[in-house]
Amino acid sequence: MALRPISSLACAFALVLAFSLAPLVFPGQYFRIAMGDVVPLLISSATIIVAVRNTVDSRGNTRLFWGLMTAGFAMWWFNQAAGWAWFEVVLRRPVPDPFYGDIVLFLHAVPFMAAISIRPQKTDDSEGMLPSALNVVILLVWWVVVYAFAVFPDEYLVSVPSYSLRWDVLYLLEALIVIAVSGWSFLTSSGAWRVLYGNILLASVVYAMASEAINAAIAHGTYVSGGLYDVPFVISLLLFLRVAIIGRRCLRETQSTVSTTRAHEPFAPLLAKIALLSLPLMGFWALFLGADSPYLRQVRFSIAMSGFAVLAFFVFLKQHLLDRKLVQLLRQSRNSYDNLERLQGRVVQQAKLASLGELVAMAASELEYPLSSILGTSERLAASHDLSREQLSTAQKIGQQARRTRDLVNDLLSFAQQTPGEKTPLELKPLLQRAVQMEGFKIENREISLTVKSAEALPRVLGNSNQLLQAFLQVVENAVDALAEAGAGRLTVSLRHEGNEVVIEFADTGPGLRDPQRVFDPFYTTKPVGKGTGLGLSATYGVVQDHKGQISCYNRPEGGAAFEIRLPALKTGVPLSEAVRA
Repeated sequence: MALRPISSLACAFALVLAFSLAPLVFPGQYFRIAMGDVVPLLISSATIIVAVRNTVDSRGNTRLFWGLMTAGFAMWWFNQAAGWAWFEVVLRRPVPDPFYGDIVLFLHAVPFMAAISIRPQKTDDSEGMLPSALNVVILLVWWVVVYAFAVFPDEYLVSVPSYSLRWDVLYLLEALIVIAVSGWSFLTSSGAWRVLYGNILLASVVYAMASEAINAAIAHGTYVSGGLYDVPFVISLLLFLRVAIIGRRCLRETQSTVSTTRAHEPFAPLLAKIALLSLPLMGFWALFLGADSPYLRQVRFSIAMSGFAVLAFFVFLKQHLLDRKLVQLLRQSRNSYDNLERLQGRVVQQAKLASLGELVAMAASELEYPLSSILGTSERLAASHDLSREQLSTAQKIGQQARRTRDLVNDLLSFAQQTPGEKTPLELKPLLQRAVQMEGFKIENREISLTVKSAEALPRVLGNSNQLLQAFLQVVENAVDALAEAGAGRLTVSLRHEGNEVVIEFADTGPGLRDPQRVFDPFYTTKPVGKGTGLGLSATYGVVQDHKGQISCYNRPEGGAAFEIRLPALKTGVPLSEAVRA
């Protein structure tokens, strides 16, 4: 593994040496020019290929990083191909001045600047790439406006030589910003990203020195393609190729790196704010402080204000998207809080049922033998012919109360001894229809109606038919009792399929629930004394939980109460043994 970087360094050194000595071996002017234009073009092409692979194989903000780096390399390649190589090698004539490719060359540093500014290792991919992409667009628009403001009028409208100096100054400013951003990223990062930023910093410094030397030589008329001024330029291109190769080698590490330090504010939003605030100042300077002709001042002012309008639109769009993201996060937070409350309620309810079940089982077992003795004795006394009428009446009352107490004890034992029954695939509609029919036979008030509504082709559920039938009967019975108290009404039982669940809703038009939060608490009842123990819905809650479902209740806005039971639907094609384990 240690031979690979040494061999790469040797190849790079050999290429630079050959590039430097070739004009001495082949002194022809055309060869020197062709080599000076084609070699950088080939190095740029190789850099683009590696960067494109990095983009394709990465994800999230790391993909955006390499996509921007690829865009910068491609703009660089375009200027080299469509400018120097096309005119000097193919057409064999000098590059025109001004040259349209200078705009592309001027802007090629903006993607580099934006790529480093988004700092993927300190950005959460869950936030999405759109805000970062908008920051990149804002930076790109700003630099286009700066170019149009400072260089374009002198270059294309009045054709004064001063545009070249302004172009060089702005290009140096871009290079210095890239160096500053990459240097800060190098100092505040670690691991593979630190290595990557360090190589970008080195390549940017070498390129800044090389480009300034070339621009100075062009200004003094001493630059020729393929000369000594191109040697540091080729070295900087090789260093950028090294950046792409290192990024390729440590792509997996950079993709999985998560920042463990406190994240600083990303550079891209900060640069975007500075860009937006700078344009009005540029417009003010052009209109009131500039030394140009009134025509050029009006042109520069119009460019600055147009750029400000475009940037304001993108800032507004970004803020709108951030507001939508904030609303979505608030909604998710609220849903998570509600789910947490429901989960806590279920845990508390299950703890109540578990502790109460142990207590009830012990108490009911202790009461069972004395109750049987009292009931047997009272029945023998009631059958005796030696008692007076008053004594016989007392014995019958004792037996009646003993039987009532025995029924209560049986209910308590039934509640305490709930055990998971054998579960099989079930159709819920027949069970609900049976529960409604059984309860309907008991109704004496003809003003109460019970109906069952069901969607077609409902999936089956995995459950115990007896337990679910008892649970449905309990909910229907409570609804019928509430309707009887109101004197009339309607109970509608509906079945529907939602996602991976089958939903059963019991909706009545009765008086509603007095305290929905306590409905499933043991021994809570609103029925008259002697008519209910308050354990029916608690037992129903336990049955639904045993079936991995959920039960809830609420008061309907239009009046009445509603109970909702959600049971997991049985997936088609899943073996029964796996469904039971799930």
